[in-house]
Amino acid sequence: MVEKLPIAKAIGLGLRDAMRADDKVLIMGEDVGRLGGVFRVTDGLFDEFGGDRVVDTPLSEASIIGTAIGLAFRGYRANCEIQFDGFVFPAFNQITTQLAKMHNRTEGRVRVPVVIRIPYGGAIGAVEHHSESPEAYFTHTAGLRVITPSTANDAYWMTRQAIECEDPVIVFEPKRHYWLRGEVDLDHAPEESAFQARIARPGEDATVVAWGPTVSTALEAAALAEEEGRSVEVIDLRSLNPIDMPTVIESVQRTGRLVVVHEAPVFGGLGGEIAARVTEQCFYHLEAPVQRVGGYSTPYPPARMERHYLPDAERVLDAVTASFAY
Repeated sequence: MVEKLPIAKAIGLGLRDAMRADDKVLIMGEDVGRLGGVFRVTDGLFDEFGGDRVVDTPLSEASIIGTAIGLAFRGYRANCEIQFDGFVFPAFNQITTQLAKMHNRTEGRVRVPVVIRIPYGGAIGAVEHHSESPEAYFTHTAGLRVITPSTANDAYWMTRQAIECEDPVIVFEPKRHYWLRGEVDLDHAPEESAFQARIARPGEDATVVAWGPTVSTALEAAALAEEEGRSVEVIDLRSLNPIDMPTVIESVQRTGRLVVVHEAPVFGGLGGEIAARVTEQCFYHLEAPVQRVGGYSTPYPPARMERHYLPDAERVLDAVTASFAY
């Protein structure tokens, strides 16, 4: 069965189907119950599963994650919602020093299949701490898997795959695209796992790697490049840790050029890791230095200024054009 759904509804449906399939799956977070979450992702789940499985928590992100770790010890699969990206930091210690380390600390005897859902990114006109892209903090932490969907179909299936994973998984959800609609095939899982990249648009002249909210930006830039006679391949990275480098490497070896796009600041961003690996493994294939397009090394700006901060199709196209100057 194929349905056309917004990304938010696809995630909610993925949560519902996972809860129906396994009574050990539960949801925790602030306002996820009767309200259905601030973005209504969990709308209707409280009515179906009740307050024991859709748990409205106190305003304490550290206790949400700490409780989820304890539940994992007892065989449960907690799915934790952090309301906004900037609110995850009170839980940072629990995530990075406890959740990420527990499997290694117990020499593999303890699994902690906890999922943490984080709406992230800008372009929603929000106030401070509501538009950040903190993925690099978590990709830097060994023991965490980090993924981010960009389509409704991926939103559904990556949610299901994250919940089924035996490792802790952070799912960064592009909140500016929550109401972007797309077809969801509920009967057929995609061939790639949640931890593999996909070719969003084939091309031959340059490669653009993007993830989450910037995939649509990269596709728009590729369409503009086509008008100029250049064929740009767009890779939706999907998994930020682990990174599906073979897909990226194969593409760059064909095209000879790479542009990496993300909303987070370029300085210290995940794009630097990708650029370094490509330089190491594709040195004799590269026709130009790897280009990076992202946010600036400043705090996220007020809503009226965010259009100047966020990468747009023109900035991505400029980077593609710059790579052809070599």
